[in-house]
Amino acid sequence: MKAAVIVFPGSNCDRDAAVALRDATGEAPAMVWHRDSALPKVDLIVVPGGFSYGDYLRAGAMAARSPIMRDVVRRAKDGVPTLGICNGFQILTEAGLLPGALMRNAGLKFVCRKVALRVENSQTFFTAGYAANQVVEFPIAHHDGHYFADDGTLDRLEGEGRVAFRYAPLEGDTASDGNPNGSSRNIAGIFNEAKTVLGLMPHPERAADPLHGGTDGRLMFDAMARALG
Repeated sequence: MKAAVIVFPGSNCDRDAAVALRDATGEAPAMVWHRDSALPKVDLIVVPGGFSYGDYLRAGAMAARSPIMRDVVRRAKDGVPTLGICNGFQILTEAGLLPGALMRNAGLKFVCRKVALRVENSQTFFTAGYAANQVVEFPIAHHDGHYFADDGTLDRLEGEGRVAFRYAPLEGDTASDGNPNGSSRNIAGIFNEAKTVLGLMPHPERAADPLHGGTDGRLMFDAMARALG
Protein backbone atom coordinates (compact mmCIF):
# COMPACT_ATOMS: atom_id res chain seq x y z
CA MET A 1 0.00 0.00 0.00
CA LYS A 2 1.38 3.37 -1.03
CA ALA A 3 0.19 6.27 1.11
CA ALA A 4 0.62 10.03 1.16
CA VAL A 5 0.56 12.29 4.21
CA ILE A 6 -0.26 15.95 3.58
CA VAL A 7 1.94 18.44 5.48
CA PHE A 8 0.70 21.94 6.30
CA PRO A 9 2.43 24.73 8.22
CA GLY A 10 1.35 23.88 11.76
CA SER A 11 0.91 20.14 11.25
CA ASN A 12 2.28 18.32 14.29
CA CYS A 13 1.05 14.76 13.79
CA ASP A 14 2.27 14.21 10.24
CA ARG A 15 5.35 12.29 11.44
CA ASP A 16 3.29 10.22 13.87
CA ALA A 17 0.99 9.23 11.01
CA ALA A 18 4.00 8.45 8.80
CA VAL A 19 5.51 6.16 11.43
CA ALA A 20 2.21 4.32 11.97
CA LEU A 21 1.83 3.83 8.21
CA ARG A 22 5.43 2.66 7.81
CA ASP A 23 5.06 0.16 10.65
CA ALA A 24 1.82 -1.22 9.19
CA THR A 25 2.89 -1.37 5.55
CA GLY A 26 6.68 -1.65 5.63
CA GLU A 27 6.91 1.36 3.32
CA ALA A 28 7.41 5.01 4.20
CA PRO A 29 4.59 7.22 2.88
CA ALA A 30 5.13 10.20 0.61
CA MET A 31 5.18 13.44 2.60
CA VAL A 32 3.40 15.98 0.40
CA TRP A 33 3.79 19.71 1.08
CA HIS A 34 0.63 21.81 1.08
CA ARG A 35 1.90 24.08 -1.69
CA ASP A 36 2.38 21.18 -4.10
CA SER A 37 -0.26 20.96 -6.79
CA ALA A 38 -0.48 17.20 -7.34
CA LEU A 39 -0.26 13.98 -5.37
CA PRO A 40 1.73 10.97 -6.52
CA LYS A 41 -0.22 7.81 -7.36
CA VAL A 42 -1.29 6.46 -3.98
CA ASP A 43 -3.75 4.04 -2.41
CA LEU A 44 -4.44 6.17 0.66
CA ILE A 45 -4.34 9.87 1.55
CA VAL A 46 -3.92 10.96 5.18
CA VAL A 47 -4.68 14.52 6.28
CA PRO A 48 -3.03 14.65 9.71
CA GLY A 49 -3.65 16.42 12.97
CA GLY A 50 -2.09 19.63 14.20
CA PHE A 51 -2.93 23.30 13.96
CA SER A 52 -2.65 24.15 10.29
CA TYR A 53 -2.08 27.87 9.79
CA GLY A 54 -2.31 28.26 13.56
CA ASP A 55 -6.08 27.68 13.41
CA TYR A 56 -6.42 31.29 12.25
CA LEU A 57 -9.79 32.33 10.80
CA ARG A 58 -11.35 28.94 11.66
CA ALA A 59 -9.75 25.54 12.31
CA GLY A 60 -9.01 23.92 8.96
CA ALA A 61 -10.49 26.71 6.84
CA MET A 62 -7.25 28.04 5.41
CA ALA A 63 -5.69 24.61 4.92
CA ALA A 64 -8.75 23.47 2.97
CA ARG A 65 -7.83 26.08 0.36
CA SER A 66 -4.18 25.08 0.03
CA PRO A 67 -3.10 24.17 -3.52
CA ILE A 68 -2.72 20.45 -2.75
CA MET A 69 -6.30 20.20 -1.49
CA ARG A 70 -7.70 20.59 -4.99
CA ASP A 71 -6.07 17.29 -5.90
CA VAL A 72 -6.99 15.71 -2.54
CA VAL A 73 -10.64 16.57 -3.15
CA ARG A 74 -10.49 15.30 -6.72
CA ARG A 75 -8.83 12.02 -5.72
CA ALA A 76 -11.22 11.50 -2.81
CA LYS A 77 -14.23 12.06 -5.05
CA ASP A 78 -12.71 9.54 -7.48
CA GLY A 79 -12.69 6.97 -4.67
CA VAL A 80 -9.15 7.12 -3.28
CA PRO A 81 -9.49 6.32 0.46
CA THR A 82 -8.87 9.44 2.53
CA LEU A 83 -8.38 9.64 6.30
CA GLY A 84 -8.57 12.93 8.20
CA ILE A 85 -7.46 12.93 11.84
CA CYS A 86 -8.30 15.77 14.26
CA ASN A 87 -7.27 18.91 12.32
CA GLY A 88 -7.51 16.68 9.25
CA PHE A 89 -11.17 16.05 10.08
CA GLN A 90 -11.70 19.79 10.35
CA ILE A 91 -9.99 20.27 6.97
CA LEU A 92 -12.14 17.61 5.29
CA THR A 93 -15.35 19.27 6.50
CA GLU A 94 -14.10 22.69 5.37
CA ALA A 95 -13.23 21.18 1.97
CA GLY A 96 -16.75 19.78 1.59
CA LEU A 97 -15.74 16.12 1.65
CA LEU A 98 -17.66 15.49 4.88
CA PRO A 99 -20.83 17.16 6.19
CA GLY A 100 -21.12 19.24 9.33
CA ALA A 101 -18.57 21.34 11.15
CA LEU A 102 -16.15 21.15 14.07
CA MET A 103 -16.86 23.83 16.64
CA ARG A 104 -15.25 25.06 19.87
CA ASN A 105 -15.37 22.45 22.62
CA ALA A 106 -18.43 22.80 24.85
CA GLY A 107 -16.18 23.46 27.86
CA LEU A 108 -14.26 26.16 25.92
CA LYS A 109 -10.97 24.52 26.88
CA PHE A 110 -8.31 22.50 25.08
CA VAL A 111 -8.74 18.83 26.00
CA CYS A 112 -5.79 16.41 25.93
CA ARG A 113 -6.35 12.92 27.33
CA LYS A 114 -7.29 9.38 26.46
CA VAL A 115 -10.93 8.67 25.59
CA ALA A 116 -13.01 5.57 25.02
CA LEU A 117 -14.71 5.10 21.65
CA ARG A 118 -17.38 2.65 20.56
CA VAL A 119 -16.99 1.28 17.05
CA GLU A 120 -20.28 1.95 15.28
CA ASN A 121 -19.48 0.50 11.86
CA SER A 122 -16.83 -2.20 11.44
CA GLN A 123 -17.69 -2.95 7.80
CA THR A 124 -15.21 -0.59 6.11
CA PHE A 125 -11.55 -0.93 5.23
CA PHE A 126 -10.78 1.68 7.91
CA THR A 127 -12.54 -0.20 10.70
CA ALA A 128 -12.43 -3.86 9.64
CA GLY A 129 -9.89 -4.59 12.36
CA TYR A 130 -12.53 -3.98 15.02
CA ALA A 131 -15.74 -5.72 16.02
CA ALA A 132 -19.03 -3.86 15.95
CA ASN A 133 -19.65 -2.15 19.30
CA GLN A 134 -16.06 -2.82 20.41
CA VAL A 135 -14.77 -0.16 22.80
CA VAL A 136 -11.27 1.12 22.11
CA GLU A 137 -9.11 3.88 23.56
CA PHE A 138 -7.44 6.65 21.56
CA PRO A 139 -5.92 9.94 22.75
CA ILE A 140 -7.51 13.29 21.91
CA ALA A 141 -5.88 16.74 21.75
CA HIS A 142 -8.15 19.48 20.46
CA HIS A 143 -9.83 22.78 21.19
CA ASP A 144 -12.38 22.66 18.36
CA GLY A 145 -13.65 19.09 18.41
CA HIS A 146 -17.37 19.58 18.93
CA TYR A 147 -18.93 17.91 15.88
CA PHE A 148 -22.10 19.74 14.84
CA ALA A 149 -24.64 19.12 12.10
CA ASP A 150 -28.36 19.79 11.75
CA ASP A 151 -30.77 17.07 12.82
CA GLY A 152 -31.53 16.02 9.24
CA THR A 153 -27.84 15.45 8.53
CA LEU A 154 -27.36 13.58 11.81
CA ASP A 155 -30.36 11.36 11.07
CA ARG A 156 -28.97 10.63 7.61
CA LEU A 157 -25.52 9.79 8.98
CA GLU A 158 -27.02 7.37 11.46
CA GLY A 159 -29.49 5.85 9.03
CA GLU A 160 -26.80 5.24 6.38
CA GLY A 161 -24.29 3.69 8.80
CA ARG A 162 -21.96 6.63 8.39
CA VAL A 163 -21.16 7.15 12.07
CA ALA A 164 -17.78 5.47 12.51
CA PHE A 165 -17.11 6.05 16.21
CA ARG A 166 -18.92 7.50 19.21
CA TYR A 167 -17.46 8.68 22.49
CA ALA A 168 -18.18 6.25 25.31
CA PRO A 169 -17.43 6.24 29.06
CA LEU A 170 -14.06 4.86 30.09
CA GLU A 171 -14.28 1.58 31.99
CA GLY A 172 -15.64 2.17 35.47
CA ASP A 173 -16.90 5.69 34.71
CA THR A 174 -20.60 5.92 35.54
CA ALA A 175 -20.70 9.69 35.99
CA SER A 176 -20.67 10.77 32.33
CA ASP A 177 -21.39 9.69 28.78
CA GLY A 178 -17.70 10.00 27.88
CA ASN A 179 -18.25 12.95 25.54
CA PRO A 180 -15.24 15.28 26.02
CA ASN A 181 -16.31 18.16 23.77
CA GLY A 182 -20.10 18.28 23.41
CA SER A 183 -20.23 16.59 19.99
CA SER A 184 -23.74 16.03 18.64
CA ARG A 185 -24.99 12.54 19.53
CA ASN A 186 -21.52 11.70 20.93
CA ILE A 187 -20.13 11.43 17.39
CA ALA A 188 -16.33 11.11 17.22
CA GLY A 189 -15.94 10.16 13.55
CA ILE A 190 -17.97 9.93 10.34
CA PHE A 191 -17.77 8.57 6.78
CA ASN A 192 -18.77 10.04 3.46
CA GLU A 193 -21.59 8.37 1.53
CA ALA A 194 -19.29 5.83 -0.14
CA LYS A 195 -17.44 5.19 3.16
CA THR A 196 -14.15 5.91 1.40
CA VAL A 197 -13.50 9.08 3.43
CA LEU A 198 -13.22 8.95 7.23
CA GLY A 199 -12.82 11.92 9.54
CA LEU A 200 -12.31 11.47 13.27
CA MET A 201 -11.13 13.70 16.10
CA PRO A 202 -9.26 11.11 18.24
CA HIS A 203 -5.75 10.07 17.20
CA PRO A 204 -5.27 6.41 16.18
CA GLU A 205 -1.65 7.14 15.20
CA ARG A 206 -0.93 8.02 18.84
CA ALA A 207 -2.23 4.61 19.91
CA ALA A 208 -0.16 2.50 17.54
CA ASP A 209 2.86 1.65 19.68
CA PRO A 210 2.90 -0.06 23.10
CA LEU A 211 5.40 2.54 24.32
CA HIS A 212 2.62 5.12 23.90
CA GLY A 213 0.36 3.26 26.31
CA GLY A 214 -1.87 1.34 23.91
CA THR A 215 -2.18 -0.19 20.47
CA ASP A 216 -5.90 0.11 19.68
CA GLY A 217 -5.07 2.54 16.87
CA ARG A 218 -2.64 0.10 15.24
CA LEU A 219 -5.63 -2.08 14.35
CA MET A 220 -6.87 0.66 12.03
CA PHE A 221 -3.58 0.99 10.19
CA ASP A 222 -3.20 -2.79 9.92
CA ALA A 223 -6.74 -3.11 8.51
CA MET A 224 -6.06 -0.44 5.90
CA ALA A 225 -2.79 -2.14 4.93
CA ARG A 226 -4.58 -5.46 4.44
CA ALA A 227 -7.44 -3.96 2.46
CA LEU A 228 -5.41 -1.63 0.28
CA GLY A 229 -2.09 -3.45 0.02
